[in-house]
Amino acid sequence: MGWDGSGIIERSVPGDEREMSAADPITSSKSIEELLACHESSLRSLFARYKIPAQDTEDILQQALLALVYQWQQIRQPQAWLFATLRNQCRRYWRDRRRRLYEAMDEAVLECLATPQPPEQERETFRRDLEEVLARLPERCSHLLRLRYQLGYAPPEVAALMGYSPHSISKITRRCVATLTRELLQPRQD
Repeated sequence: MGWDGSGIIERSVPGDEREMSAADPITSSKSIEELLACHESSLRSLFARYKIPAQDTEDILQQALLALVYQWQQIRQPQAWLFATLRNQCRRYWRDRRRRLYEAMDEAVLECLATPQPPEQERETFRRDLEEVLARLPERCSHLLRLRYQLGYAPPEVAALMGYSPHSISKITRRCVATLTRELLQPRQD
C-alpha cells in the first residue's frame, strides 16, 4: 500500500503537534500519532476492504485527520470517529468515481448520437448494438434514454412525459445510464 503511517501527522497538522493537557480529553488518552500507530493494521484492512487504490489512501486519511484536528474538542471517541469518517470517505470516493464514469458515458452517448456521423455501415452496426442493449434494459430506462438522447428531449420535457419530478430527472437519468453502462460492459452471450 502507498501509505506507511509515518509522516502523516507532520503533513496533516500544520505546525507543531498540539500540547497534551487535562482539558483536552482526546489527547490526554491518546495522541493522533498513538491512534495511528495502534490502529495501523485496521486502517490498512479498512482501505483494502473498500479497495481504495494505494495512491489515494493517503489523501483520504489526511482528509479524515484534518477533520479530526478541526473537530478535536467535540469528539469523545477518536477511534470510532476516525473509522466512521474513513468509511464514509471511502464510500464517497467510489460514489464520486462512479458518477464521473456515468457522466463520461452520458457524454459519450450524446457524442455518438450527434452529428457528424461515422460512415453509414459503422453507424448502423453501432445503432443495432445499442438497440440490442436498450432492449435488455427495463422499459422505463429504455424509454427515458430514447427520449433524452435519441429524440433530443430536454430533461424537464422527459420528466413531464414520463411523470417524474423535474428535480429528480437527472438522478434517474444517471441511474439509467449506469444500467446501460453495466449492460454494455457485460460480455455478449452469443
